[in-house]
Amino acid sequence: MGDRQKKTELFDQLARVGKALGNGKRLELLDLLSQGERSVEHLATTASLGLSTASAHLQVLKQAGLVTTRKEGTRIHYALAGMDIARLYAQLRTVATDHIPDVRHARDDYLRSGFQAGAPTVEQEVRRDELLALAATGAITVIDVRPAEEYQAAHIPGALSVPLEELQHRIAELPADQDIVAYCRGAYCVLAYDAVNQLRAQGLPARRLQDGMLEWRLAELPVDSGDAA
Repeated sequence: MGDRQKKTELFDQLARVGKALGNGKRLELLDLLSQGERSVEHLATTASLGLSTASAHLQVLKQAGLVTTRKEGTRIHYALAGMDIARLYAQLRTVATDHIPDVRHARDDYLRSGFQAGAPTVEQEVRRDELLALAATGAITVIDVRPAEEYQAAHIPGALSVPLEELQHRIAELPADQDIVAYCRGAYCVLAYDAVNQLRAQGLPARRLQDGMLEWRLAELPVDSGDAA
């Protein structure tokens, strides 16, 4: 029948992952790390955390085997321990959304905050397979509206880096006679919603990738890295 004490120990060890995931800020850090390796300073700023608080959360994730570290001079960089961690995070998000009404309400409220000029219609969204087909013909311009560091870590091949905070003064760089498709971190990211609103307000034919970089990578689609274009 097996040793009851050893079985209890096994499940207690498994629970270390669950305990590490049981905090909203740590999930937000995993969401950010799903875009690529980041320094503690970058993670703290983006997640609106103090440096020591961010470090403490990251240590919990490291102790649970969910992230790894790399030291560069005095700076520490964190990364997911593997894409299986990104898949675990995405599945947790899906299960929570499917089974907890409060999660759906919170998701909708947050995404609605990025609509401003109104929620994109189905016609204003592009599926991943559709984007691949259109990009192959050169019929669209794809822009990555995440921070430049995230673009450098991983981006859709051929996409231009146009961080959201730079979009207004760079609109003149974008073609007026071609559809523009904006994308950001993932299905729960509002940056692309905001970008589409700004572009359409200027009369440009803009659409949004239906999800984002997290889902693109999990689908094992082509990815480039390097300096922003």
